[in-house]
Amino acid sequence: MKKIFLIILSLALFTACERKISEYTVSKGNADFTKFITVGNSLIAGYADGALYHNGQRYSIPNIMAGQLQLAGSGAFVQPVVNSEYGVQFPGSGPKFKLGPKTDCTGATSLGPVPDLGTKEALAPVGYTVNNFGIPGAKSFHLLFPGYGLLNPYYSRFASNPQTSKVVDDIVAANGTFFALWLGDNDVLAYALAGGAADSITSPAFFQTAMGGVLQALTANGAKGVIATIPDVTVIPFFTTVPYNGLVLTRQSLVDSINNAMVNVYQVTLSQPYKVGQNPFLVFDATSSNPYKVRMMQPGELVLLTVPQDSLKCAGMGIISSSKHIPYPIPTQYVLTADEVTALQAATAAYNEIIKTGLAPMFNLAVVDMNQKLKSLETGITWNGISLSTTFVTGGLFSLDGIHLNPRGNAIAANFFIEAINQKFGSTIPEADITKYPGVIFP
Repeated sequence: MKKIFLIILSLALFTACERKISEYTVSKGNADFTKFITVGNSLIAGYADGALYHNGQRYSIPNIMAGQLQLAGSGAFVQPVVNSEYGVQFPGSGPKFKLGPKTDCTGATSLGPVPDLGTKEALAPVGYTVNNFGIPGAKSFHLLFPGYGLLNPYYSRFASNPQTSKVVDDIVAANGTFFALWLGDNDVLAYALAGGAADSITSPAFFQTAMGGVLQALTANGAKGVIATIPDVTVIPFFTTVPYNGLVLTRQSLVDSINNAMVNVYQVTLSQPYKVGQNPFLVFDATSSNPYKVRMMQPGELVLLTVPQDSLKCAGMGIISSSKHIPYPIPTQYVLTADEVTALQAATAAYNEIIKTGLAPMFNLAVVDMNQKLKSLETGITWNGISLSTTFVTGGLFSLDGIHLNPRGNAIAANFFIEAINQKFGSTIPEADITKYPGVIFP
């Protein structure tokens, strides 16, 4: 999967709910930043707005970090650069998004993510060694696969040998003196993005083994480093923008008709009667006893951002089909049920316990608790006079795919890495000025 996620901010880091840039006398402390390398998935690669493109990489988390670390003696930071602003070309790759006017099935026009169409870069090896081993779609254990370049076109661009090499072997060959590792989001996110209908959640035991193997490679030459925890993917905009009770009914006569049809015609047992105002969507549930296998959504269940919006607005999806006049549930691939949300959150909690109490002490790493920082940001925060939250588009942190951060969000994430590094290794690396990085670009 090309996504992943996730993001940031702890209220404990703010005075009077406002974060300001700190003044530092730069020192490397007891760390050696001579050769800084990074390992992870799309969050580290600079993926944003649904694509890996040039400006996304320019504002990637590690590239922002590298600019600050260079003040303490770090050398050049080389990324596998995509020159196109529209992404890399290969089968199945989606469009990059931009914010633009969008007309829905009702004829209403509003701003929203629309395809930013242009020429994508042809898939080809970059021809040089890199410092950034951020690979969109990579799960923890993928980095141990021989020939992973045959499965992942992003890795094939800079693999030492796409047909045979392991990412961990290329990491050892890079011989970094300091590293940042943010890996494991895809071990839960791939399943979540499929609405639990495809893929699977990596078992914590397998995750621990895989991450241990990656860290063995990163520390093989004595390098020190920092590791980040896995955010709870169920709180990012991709899963929270469309509410479970987004079905709005405006007439009592319609409400009465729907209640009668559901109970007496379709034999659907309702968890609550429909009412004027907001109501839960109807979803598919194979365990339901009614002939249509449908039920009302419950609080805590999630609708994915990829749900067909026009079908919700005009075709009756989520209630009764406007053409067939039978219950029309949201298909399972667009919904995370309560059990699926619980499974995702349990796995994430297990991964993070492994990172914080197992791997970090074992390898003497600094830790960034990105999971807690994201949860703290849900209520919103002000940073250097800029209001930020996890709200899709207007919140100021996430890009237009609802999964990855925008440049400003990446700068904030980079600062949390830097803070953890300073605390662990006694360095005084200055934080990046987030006001220099753009958020969502409005037309």
